[in-house]
Amino acid sequence: MLGNVGAPFVIGLAVGYFAKKMLRIALFLSGGAIVLLFAGEYYGVVHITDSELQNVASSATGVAKSSGDFLVQRLSSITSKGITGAAGFFTGFKLG
Repeated sequence: MLGNVGAPFVIGLAVGYFAKKMLRIALFLSGGAIVLLFAGEYYGVVHITDSELQNVASSATGVAKSSGDFLVQRLSSITSKGITGAAGFFTGFKLG
């Protein structure tokens, strides 16, 4: 199969797979941090408001979206048509 696929597709596949794995790790660590903050709030160590937590989550979502858009745009510029790199990215993201 790899002999029939172009290099931009394979590059996109690798980047998409890596991006999905890193997103999962980031979500895992963020969830752990939020649980620790909730425990700290329960014991009176910190004080968190719902609006602050939602604001931080919105900011993080915006950063993740912009970095994903950057990766797809960069992969699209590898070839003249740009379809194979982006298709590889989305395939790798689906597999990851």
